[in-house]
Amino acid sequence: MTGRLLYVCARPQREAATAEWASFRDGLGVDDADLVHHDLVRHPLPADLDRYAGVVVGGSPFNVTDADKTDAQLRLEHDLEVLASAALEGRTRAMFTCFGIGVVTRLLGGVVTLEHPEGTGPAEIALTDEGSRDELFGILDPTFEALTAHKEGTAQVPPGATLLARNAACPVQAYRAGIALWATQFHPEPTADAFVARMAVYRAAGYFDSDAFDEVAAHVRTVSVEQPTLLLRTFAAHALAA
Repeated sequence: MTGRLLYVCARPQREAATAEWASFRDGLGVDDADLVHHDLVRHPLPADLDRYAGVVVGGSPFNVTDADKTDAQLRLEHDLEVLASAALEGRTRAMFTCFGIGVVTRLLGGVVTLEHPEGTGPAEIALTDEGSRDELFGILDPTFEALTAHKEGTAQVPPGATLLARNAACPVQAYRAGIALWATQFHPEPTADAFVARMAVYRAAGYFDSDAFDEVAAHVRTVSVEQPTLLLRTFAAHALAA
């Protein structure tokens, strides 16, 4: 492995993808050269995953529960499953976020459903007892705020995984599978301002009432992302030290 991290992009919108990479870079606390940007929408998964100390998977407007999937989305989901399998085998460390948790849940034999959506904005997340003992999540406060915006969720922790965090709206906010794969429903990477900029890209995508953009944005700007950023810093530190 090298001392570099890999960001895997699952967003077709280039503007949002570039901004998400920058958010992960800042959240992880690394330089530009230390976070490689890979566009999985347009290019297959790199074959040399073993060379990266860790991988972070960004969000996407795609949903695992989508009824009519393009060939591009099907290929992307397959490649994410390959990446998840590599992390489960301990070949690299990986953190899947947002859409990615659904892909991992399905791979593990769990259920992804439309019954647990969350609105756009800050949500209170609570650690489980196992979460408080996890090498990454254990450094966080027992409850903390993070940003969410999703239409689907994991119904219950999938077979073989350990539930790390939850809240009232979404019973599975984060889990660990194996020793080197973490998955979060919430977004650990954006600042409030970066999240508002992303909202502008997806204003008509059905995550929130587009006519209420200013109101939702104002609510987003009340959130502290100190704890989610700490999670990413800890992930980077553990990955780069391994």
